[in-house]
Amino acid sequence: MQQEHIDAGKAIQKRTGKTFYLATRFLPERVRHATHVLYAFFRIADEVVDDADGVPPEEQRARLEELRAEALGERTPDDPVLEAFQELRTRYGITDDEVDEFIDAMATDIDTDRYETYADLESYMRGSAAAVGVMMTAIMEPDNKATALPHAIKLGEAFQMTNFLRDVREDILDRDRIYIPQETLREHNVDPEQVERLEFDESFASAMAAELQRTEDLYREGVAGIRYLPEDCQLPVLLAAVLYAEHHSLIREQGYDVLTDEPSLSTTRKLWCLAKTRWHWHWNRDPEAVFQRVSAIPSREPDHRGPEHGDSVPTR
Repeated sequence: MQQEHIDAGKAIQKRTGKTFYLATRFLPERVRHATHVLYAFFRIADEVVDDADGVPPEEQRARLEELRAEALGERTPDDPVLEAFQELRTRYGITDDEVDEFIDAMATDIDTDRYETYADLESYMRGSAAAVGVMMTAIMEPDNKATALPHAIKLGEAFQMTNFLRDVREDILDRDRIYIPQETLREHNVDPEQVERLEFDESFASAMAAELQRTEDLYREGVAGIRYLPEDCQLPVLLAAVLYAEHHSLIREQGYDVLTDEPSLSTTRKLWCLAKTRWHWHWNRDPEAVFQRVSAIPSREPDHRGPEHGDSVPTR
């Protein structure tokens, strides 16, 4: 890949994915450059449907099909990121099926703004988050890819679920989407129209707590596979997990009210996560042990929402 292609991807990642960009900086150069390109490709496709205010659905679909053809090498791209992605896909053996899965998931966002069950949402994430995990694993080139891959997929899903839970307010206001499964809302006596109106109450807090717990199980499964990655990739991936999971602490500190204000990690908090993760990693190279020690993910115990329920709010 040419330096100008890498720089184009890096600029997009730095602008749109600050949390992941911080972790990416610690990857070895052989993986870091490819990650810039991968992330930029994902973002370009995502923005076709996420920043499509006023763009007719048929135009969104047409643009996604153009991206698919460019990514698969069926059409000469005019974007440096897509040009670099073609090279990257060939070099690391990223299959056409993975590209198709990802583009198809982006197309789903054109027509689908609610998910009835978690299984429905999981099917969507197979094309979005899981495809990202598969491609990231490919560029890291672990010795035992088959062992690492299932964990990478779970970690990708965990990251995306955290984004969904963090961005409830933004998704409603900007895109009229709700990613919390409708069955979860019903189980906790939450009227979907209440969420659409951004009206917070204890029932919504219970629904959020349930989805946080589900997501935290994904983190545990994902982090368990970091040990199978190349040694020089383990700390950066662990750091990404710690940073994303830190949003859970913010959500709990807000009493699960993500409808009034969107949780956002300050630079100071990100740097603190970085410092404590690197410190513990210096003394213990077990990813699961360090994650348990420094992350905002609690032990496997029922989540009793807040101090009024006899449980302290995590602040890590």
